[in-house]
Amino acid sequence: MEFPKPPFPSNPLLSLSTFIHRLGAELATRLHHTNSLVGNVALGFSPPAAYYHRPLFASVSQPKAAAATLSPEQVSKTLAGTAVYTVSNSNNEFVLISDPNGPKSIGLLCFRQEDAEAFLAQVRLRRRELRSNAKVVPITLDQVYSLKAEGIAFRFLPDPIQIKNALELKAADIKSGFDGVPVFQSDLLVVRKKNKRFFPIYFNKEDIEKELSKVSRASRGTGLSQHIMVGSLEDVLRKMEMSEKNSGWEDLIFIPPGKSYSQHIQDVVKV
Repeated sequence: MEFPKPPFPSNPLLSLSTFIHRLGAELATRLHHTNSLVGNVALGFSPPAAYYHRPLFASVSQPKAAAATLSPEQVSKTLAGTAVYTVSNSNNEFVLISDPNGPKSIGLLCFRQEDAEAFLAQVRLRRRELRSNAKVVPITLDQVYSLKAEGIAFRFLPDPIQIKNALELKAADIKSGFDGVPVFQSDLLVVRKKNKRFFPIYFNKEDIEKELSKVSRASRGTGLSQHIMVGSLEDVLRKMEMSEKNSGWEDLIFIPPGKSYSQHIQDVVKV
């Protein structure tokens, strides 16, 4: 299936603030939580050590910028297989919304299909020419990242359940919000397949809990959460872009919601 093409950015189809107002307070709160896309998450992300594994979100240290950094293709590869949802027109172009915090128009990408359907309902309500032509379409995160590298701007709308899970792990007040898309990791989960090592990163806390319950009795029951760390997708990607090759960051692999790491690695990785 062909994924949506970027439309002409000078012609946004509706206002972000108006869309959020119409969509309701719940989505407004969640979008407010994602307004700061880079660098504001409380927990940092450090690369895995060369010969032993350590908590990837445990350090606030930044990787050194170097000439031989990971390429966009290497970063994009780690995101393969995870779908998000947006709205396109009959020409398979993104429906853009104007960003009140900047001059650019942006594409809205939802981690839940039901949120994209709510976005579609507002597009059809406000734009008569799109009432019969607009539709919800999936696009994978590696495709999104490739478009980002071409200068197309996007805003993510995370799953509110995972926002709640992330705030609980951080012991933060839910009213304080969470910047970005939550991702979850554990130092107990390191996968080796032939001569390749993988550090799985999850979008759903429930998925990583399920995997942890398989690998360690100590991680079962009430003590399970102490083995889980949380960061933001945007922060992780930014640090991957800054990291050196062969630093361990290329070993990360993002696991789609509802999948096990073994199933995902089998589906997308050739080793």
